[in-house]
Amino acid sequence: MTATAQGSTSGASAPPRARKVVLAYSGGVDTSVCIPYLIREWGVEEVITFAADLGQGDELEPIRLKALTAGASQSIVADLIEPFITEFAFPAIRANALYEGRYPLSTALARPLIARRLVELAREVGADAVAHGCTGKGNDQVRFDVAIGALAPELTVLAPAREWGMSREQTIAYGERCGIAAPVSKQSPYSIDLNLLGRSIEAGALEDPNVEPPEEVYAMTTALEATPQQAQTIEIAFEQGNPVAIDGERLDPVSLIRRANALAGSHGFGRLDMIENRVVGIKSREIYETPGLLLLIRAHQELESLTLAADVQRYKRQIEASWADLVYQGLWFGPLKQALDGFLDRTQATVNGSVRIKLHKGNATVVGRSSSSDSLYVSDMATYGSDDRFDHRAAEGFIYVWGLPTRLWSARHR
Repeated sequence: MTATAQGSTSGASAPPRARKVVLAYSGGVDTSVCIPYLIREWGVEEVITFAADLGQGDELEPIRLKALTAGASQSIVADLIEPFITEFAFPAIRANALYEGRYPLSTALARPLIARRLVELAREVGADAVAHGCTGKGNDQVRFDVAIGALAPELTVLAPAREWGMSREQTIAYGERCGIAAPVSKQSPYSIDLNLLGRSIEAGALEDPNVEPPEEVYAMTTALEATPQQAQTIEIAFEQGNPVAIDGERLDPVSLIRRANALAGSHGFGRLDMIENRVVGIKSREIYETPGLLLLIRAHQELESLTLAADVQRYKRQIEASWADLVYQGLWFGPLKQALDGFLDRTQATVNGSVRIKLHKGNATVVGRSSSSDSLYVSDMATYGSDDRFDHRAAEGFIYVWGLPTRLWSARHR
């Protein structure tokens, strides 16, 4: 599909007809252009936009008004910060969820929440379709389409940016013809996604994986040369795997994430520069800032080393990798993800205690951990001092039985 100079399209078949559509709206180029495009090109009678406040700190009233200017009949903004943290971020912390061992899913975790609210709104207003502005190259199209299909298979999902075939420049020009000002300047070519858990930055010069990210792309973390010279040690407390306090002060979940972001970010901790394998099969270069989330996962991992049995801890690592993959791939509402949740929830009953972490020059180093009720570290079994209660003589028989299969195999094949 290509856009003509008049702003229409040619060579494309329209999607199933939709009368009323709820559009996931961010105020960016693609979602803004989706509004007139759905109406003019696909014959949608009414577009209702939905913007989620996920703690990104943006002033959402201009975004709401921009949607109305672009042609939306209603422009809805909702505060989803609290469920974002308690229902999505905290489970990710309990799961130690790191996609490909590095990325803590700060963007991916927001998509099933937005999809859930889109479905709820569609049912409330009697819409027969929902829409998003995702392109055909990204992960978010997968996350939205699959989540909406799981929650409301009766709804049609429209993705104009996946169909219209316009370049970035053509999309901006189309929007300008419809009275939509382009929000991206030549001085700021980056594509940024932001919420309370972190920022993802891509495009522009970052598309060359050999180019060092300029300092200007970062906003949540301090440059190393500007971080404090003095290290800072903090203590994070957990109850049943959930972080509940920092330095002895109990905080509500949202305030705790904000505090963790500020502490870790001020010491330059939480930057990621990685080549990432997208769901659609291509590799992309991604820059992330996730200071608080990474800090809390690191502390949680350390507390589990103290409170989980060895076999549970080893097996949980496999579950964690699968859980992270499922969330990244858009399968939050799938049966395997739900089954894994049951295992993870069961393991967290004994993850109670606190972890001390030293922050300094981009590092977060664990320097202590304790659990008064659930620690499996028994000092008089671990000590080499006079209080040692470990039966050293029992080790010989254990080693004989443990090594017997290896010795038998070796005797046969030597």
